[in-house]
Amino acid sequence: MELIFPALLTLVAAFIILYLCSFITNYITTPRNFPPGPRPLPFIGNLHIINLKRPYLTLIELSKAYGSVFTIQMGMRKMVVLTGYEAVKNALVGHAEEFGERASIPVFEKIDSGMGVIFAHGESWKAMRRFTIGTLRDFGMGKSTVEDKILEEIDHLVQKFQTFQGKPFDNSQSINAAVGNIIVSIVLGHRMDYGDPTFRRLLRLTNENIQLAGSPTVSMYNMFPGLVGLFPGSHKTILSNIAEINEFITKTFVNHLKELDVDDQRSYIDAFLVKQKEEENNAGTHFHNRNLLSSVRNLFSAGMETTATTIRWGLLLMTKFPEIQEKVQSEIAKVIGTMQPQYNHRHQMPYANAVLHEIQRFANIVPMNLPHQTTKDVQFMGYFIPKGTYIIPLLASVLYDKTQFAEPYVFNPQHFLDSEGKFQKKDAFMPFSAGRRICAGETLAKMELFLFFTTLLQKLTFQKPPEVHDVDLTPAVGLTTPPMPHKICAIERF
Repeated sequence: MELIFPALLTLVAAFIILYLCSFITNYITTPRNFPPGPRPLPFIGNLHIINLKRPYLTLIELSKAYGSVFTIQMGMRKMVVLTGYEAVKNALVGHAEEFGERASIPVFEKIDSGMGVIFAHGESWKAMRRFTIGTLRDFGMGKSTVEDKILEEIDHLVQKFQTFQGKPFDNSQSINAAVGNIIVSIVLGHRMDYGDPTFRRLLRLTNENIQLAGSPTVSMYNMFPGLVGLFPGSHKTILSNIAEINEFITKTFVNHLKELDVDDQRSYIDAFLVKQKEEENNAGTHFHNRNLLSSVRNLFSAGMETTATTIRWGLLLMTKFPEIQEKVQSEIAKVIGTMQPQYNHRHQMPYANAVLHEIQRFANIVPMNLPHQTTKDVQFMGYFIPKGTYIIPLLASVLYDKTQFAEPYVFNPQHFLDSEGKFQKKDAFMPFSAGRRICAGETLAKMELFLFFTTLLQKLTFQKPPEVHDVDLTPAVGLTTPPMPHKICAIERF
């Protein structure tokens, strides 16, 4: 007992000294007129008050106390959180240049080193984004050529669903494969069979990485990379998976290089390799193999995950609200009949369009958005935010903003309909983010979502399994928020 008491006293004294040092350091390093926030603890910051599985829930609660612009500290890093439509739009659109950089996230810096499209920085990002958007357009994004590919893929998906003969099944793998195949056909120039073991492996690795990237263990790695990186954890699983995906992509573009025809470019990889040849004497070129690897992987993961997740949410919500499903099917019957749905039909289908928008809003696929970083000092909404500050433009707070949506936490298609039943656009509808970093594949995703949703509901009715009493709408944990694992029944309509 005599030995324990002095040791305990020393520990308490050390903690008090640590806390005082942290408080003084925080006071000294915090700029004047910096956004307010909860007081951080030594070393861990505000980690003790954050829901690491669903941090966006904590941030929305904190905004009620500290306002639409506030500070949170994760580990030793201060982050400014923007909440609500006005603050997020003001930053990403009104101050697009100042808030336009992507923040450095340790796990993604380890993966991409600032290359590619999604987590890239500076001039490399500008070059890759410009090339990617241009190439996607060249290969039919937003045009009838890619619409035909989408409709062909939907036929394969419907046939797959029909094999279950109305019995309960997990639709995640089939939907991921169908949506993944559309981006595969653009990136590689051909589709892959759902049963192809390589394709199935790529889908599994991609899904696992997206799920792990938003896990508490990877969040800890991003806060303390030097410390956590020494131990086994999900961050190492992600890196292992990336190495395997990179191996596949490398083999693929080597084969494309062997068969490359400058006058007959059939894929994104072909277009990149042609551009690479054109700039082979340019020492400062961004068209090198590291950018090709990262860009192809970014396109595959982003092009598959968010769209597939939205479709899964849509079908699950139709089982939860069968009366809404029936109204959509009635509109399909009235406007399209048994013809093949086309993207232009959306203009004649206000209710289906409203339901699809409400699915995207309610599902809240990327609640935290992807973090930004300020490119220069900026005076913003009464606060001073210095260059290099980590910014979280909280998309969940926009899609659930009660000043923009009458019942933000209720699934209600009326959010996108006026009093006469006409489709009504909402500026706060930002599932693809906004500003300079808005999703590069937004046009493709919108076309995919409308065609998948209307064609599936035209041919099938979706129901919960007989043994399920109530449909669970709790989102899973990850960088994106898919539905929890579930089964669904697909009943043929004719």
